[in-house]
Amino acid sequence: MAAHLAMRSGNPVLGEGTFGRERVLPGAETMTIAGTVNKTALIFAILLVTATFTWNQGPAAGALILIGVIGGLVVALVTVFKKTWAPMTAPIYAGLEGLALGGISAVFESRYPGIVSQAVFLTFGTLAALLIAYRSGWIKATENFKLGIVAATGGIFFVYLISFVLSFFGVSIPLIHGSGVFGILFSLFVVVIAALNLVLDFDFIEQGAEQGAPKYMEWFAAFGLMVTLIWLYLEVLRLLSKLQQRR
Repeated sequence: MAAHLAMRSGNPVLGEGTFGRERVLPGAETMTIAGTVNKTALIFAILLVTATFTWNQGPAAGALILIGVIGGLVVALVTVFKKTWAPMTAPIYAGLEGLALGGISAVFESRYPGIVSQAVFLTFGTLAALLIAYRSGWIKATENFKLGIVAATGGIFFVYLISFVLSFFGVSIPLIHGSGVFGILFSLFVVVIAALNLVLDFDFIEQGAEQGAPKYMEWFAAFGLMVTLIWLYLEVLRLLSKLQQRR
């Protein structure tokens, strides 16, 4: 496929031109929305299995979280640069991220009982609501909409990067990480931006299917959507924990 898709996605995985750079051999199968949905369901099931395993480990979860975070990052980078490997790396990524999320969720649950079920409900409720809104045409991924979400996502990444670097020098940004009014508003803003990235991902996947991207891109698209969902879930957890701290 020679044509390039003139699209942007706030998701760094599903960036502009991702599908357009991939070519389909004559007679080969192409990407479909149904295929992408099936791949997403499969890797989510893998994530759920490993997350449940880590959830039940108790004190031993710390090492598994570390393995999941580092391993997931490495596999994600490999997937981004070698999209043809996505059928193999996407399930591995889901399994590793499950290890991390299960442990992280257990830590939050021990501090704030009931918070994980709330975060899961809000995450998938948001996914369903936005998918309905997108399919109904209530929300449209116009170019200005995409540019705004991309800019906001980049700004959030920059703030988190600065905070991460400062943490090595013992400096924190309480206005962002604290449970004060500003901290809660910041987390709410991040949750909204993470959620709206789902709309861009829906649009991107739809356009990729229409343009006839290679079949393996179903795995890559499912991987990209999973990245956004994981980000949204973690940000919802952070927001809910801040609200709990104010009680």
